[in-house]
Amino acid sequence: MASSAPAPTHPTRPWNDPAVEPYIRIERVSKRFSGFVAVDDVSLNIYRSELFCLLGGSGCGKTTLLRMLAGFEEPSSGKIYIDGLDMSGIPPYARPVNMMFQSYALFPHMSVDQNVGFGLRMEHRSRSEIAERVAQMLKLVRLSEFGKRKPDQLSGGQRQRVALARALIKQPKLLLLDEPLGALDKKLREHTQFELVNLQEELGVTFVVVTHDQEEAMTLSSRIGVMDHGRIVQVGTPQEIYESPGNRFVAEFVGSVNLFAGQVTASESGALHIRCAEFERPVEVASAPLSAPPNRLWVAIRPERIQISLQPQKAAANWTRGVVKEIAYLGDLSVMLIRLESGKTVRVTRPNVWRNDEESITWNQEVYLHWHASSPLIVSE
Repeated sequence: MASSAPAPTHPTRPWNDPAVEPYIRIERVSKRFSGFVAVDDVSLNIYRSELFCLLGGSGCGKTTLLRMLAGFEEPSSGKIYIDGLDMSGIPPYARPVNMMFQSYALFPHMSVDQNVGFGLRMEHRSRSEIAERVAQMLKLVRLSEFGKRKPDQLSGGQRQRVALARALIKQPKLLLLDEPLGALDKKLREHTQFELVNLQEELGVTFVVVTHDQEEAMTLSSRIGVMDHGRIVQVGTPQEIYESPGNRFVAEFVGSVNLFAGQVTASESGALHIRCAEFERPVEVASAPLSAPPNRLWVAIRPERIQISLQPQKAAANWTRGVVKEIAYLGDLSVMLIRLESGKTVRVTRPNVWRNDEESITWNQEVYLHWHASSPLIVSE
């Protein structure tokens, strides 16, 4: 019998439509503390119902930017608009915003019901309305049977959902999440990422998530803003950030990558030929836009785009040889570190497709690395 389920829909991309007004406009915002600049001249548009991730390492300014959206910090300069309204001087409680903290900040002496309904009680809502709304939120996060428990009687994932329900019960237009899954173990974090995405899509609330975890940002977000030293260095979809990094920092920070300094020696038939000191043969890059000057050029090749073989290659470009120095078996794939003749170590990942691999590769074995001309990326400093 044929399924009656509706065909899946693809999310719209309002950031590509000039007619769509951004829901959040951050215009040349800076935040200076005594002795340093935490956020440096950031401009950013975020759209209604988007799940946007601010991604960066510790101290890059992402949490400070989030706190300015929430109203806990005031910009030193610049403007923040939410739904067309200037947020200058508007305190946190008067903004259409709620924030979920990394620690979850649940009240240990209150039950789950009481924690979730706390914000409504502070607004002096009626008991019947609070009870109805709490029941709705607990059903939404699949915790209906846990309403009478205390936070210390819950798992980490359950506490995370209680905090989320408490943040959402006041129906904010914007929810800010600071490292929301950081306290969970890896397996639970991976499961909860998809739960969070589904919940956000169901509610249609705009989410802005701060995280240092690249995999989390790639899984959760419609778009990512990568931050470094207080600046937004690139904004794009997860695929754009990974496949077309804007500079060397983004290429290195998002995922694993092998980087080689190089110079262009020829350009013909839509391809660039690049000379890298680590390789005896040139690197050919197909259809590569030359956005960086030749003397500041870097060739980036992701580990999964490199093939490994025991057989020599016959092509004039895009291969080299080395010796296997390390192998890490991770179940679904193996990570190999290959020492080239130049002394450079190259990281290669190889999917473990077959239970018994006919071409078994082991330590201290000479191997040949090769890649397609579409695999290398060209990035600037």
